[in-house]
Amino acid sequence: MTEAYSKLRRAADYARERTAFSPRAALVLGSGLGAFADDMEEVASIGYGELPGFPESTVEGHRGRFVFGYERATPVVVMQGRVHYYEGYSAEETVMPVRLARLLGAETLILTNSAGAINADYAPGDFMLICDHILRGVPSPLIGPNIGELGPRFPDMSEVYSGELRKKARDAAARLGIALREGVYLQTSGPNFETPAEIRAYRALGADAVGMSTACEAIAARHAGMRVCGVSCVSNLAAGMSSAPLTHEDVQTAAAEAAPRFRALISELLSGLQRTAGAAGA
Repeated sequence: MTEAYSKLRRAADYARERTAFSPRAALVLGSGLGAFADDMEEVASIGYGELPGFPESTVEGHRGRFVFGYERATPVVVMQGRVHYYEGYSAEETVMPVRLARLLGAETLILTNSAGAINADYAPGDFMLICDHILRGVPSPLIGPNIGELGPRFPDMSEVYSGELRKKARDAAARLGIALREGVYLQTSGPNFETPAEIRAYRALGADAVGMSTACEAIAARHAGMRVCGVSCVSNLAAGMSSAPLTHEDVQTAAAEAAPRFRALISELLSGLQRTAGAAGA
């Protein structure tokens, strides 16, 4: 048993002492989107700082806690805030919340974030369904001794973001009349925003949106056998695409304005997961 897995097991044992709740899905809430968890039917909550050996979120707007409960009858664990590589944590530490959710029973992971638009057709307030990602300037979270209890040494990443879940997300958006773009997300290390030259380079690489999270979590989730769906809330135009300077406050404001539509979309997607489970058990 690796040291990393031992830390996860200790955290899982502590969580199990606090609640016997078994989630079917896990949801990571990005910048400005944390209010989703406040409206759930909450069963229990655990702060990251309460868990032994666990990293704590230090970014404004990220509460840094697990919320266990139901969203339209679907048992879900919500990560209200995340930890980032730029906070000084290792890539491996940033994926501990996702791995813990897996150990507690979650089979599906929905990742959300606030992102800057690289695609010139995108505008603040748009939602982008992630079809693939590029990891840039951040090491793989799988570096180091493999945690064989979670997955193989060399996991396949041909389809990180489940085609089945992407279809469910598109269907959910159509039912709600919400426009949903689809594109490639690029994760950088942060915490600085990108330069205009970097954005031009990322566009040439095929990226449609850029942010400072998500890809590492998706890699760890796929390594652990989870199905992954990712949705970006476009909060701003990336550097060089407008004359306005970029600020974290503007990102939070734009995400908060889009929050009602975001909440409806994610709730409908989670409801679809529950309907599928019910049909399978019928």
